[in-house]
Amino acid sequence: MNKSWAFALCFLICPASYALVGTPVDASNWVEEDAGAAPVFSSKTLLAVDMPPYVTLKVGIDPNTIRLGSDGVMRYVVVMVNSTGSVNAAYEGIRCTSAEVKTYARWTSQGTWEPVATPSWKDWNSNLPSKHAMAIARQGACEGGIANRPNEMVKLLSGKTPRIKNGGI
Repeated sequence: MNKSWAFALCFLICPASYALVGTPVDASNWVEEDAGAAPVFSSKTLLAVDMPPYVTLKVGIDPNTIRLGSDGVMRYVVVMVNSTGSVNAAYEGIRCTSAEVKTYARWTSQGTWEPVATPSWKDWNSNLPSKHAMAIARQGACEGGIANRPNEMVKLLSGKTPRIKNGGI
């Protein structure tokens, strides 16, 4: 195929692919919007996140907490349950365009949200205590470096839509 045909084909197909996922955000002018207060969550409606076999925590996302901001950040509550049944939760955001995660608040043992004093973006490939953010991105939050639509993320995590090979990243 010659270059002009390839360009014409991409010109037709590429915009259609963006219709399937969230709107790309211009990185040079990017400004994070206010994440707001951590949402109410339920541990009864969690969508499971597949984790490596060496991870003993069960990880899930409450689908009712998934939000895509106008800044392109996918925000959600992730819930982690250990083998004794203790529940930990975090209000997080994933920025697909830069492969980063930010924790805005953590659920306390008193049953309240504790905001993180100075939340910062961290590379989800770095040596964090848990690789759940990268798993969430690969299993539904991101597609081709762009945040998916929340309803598509729910379909992917619930198994109602086949996942893309290599996790869509």
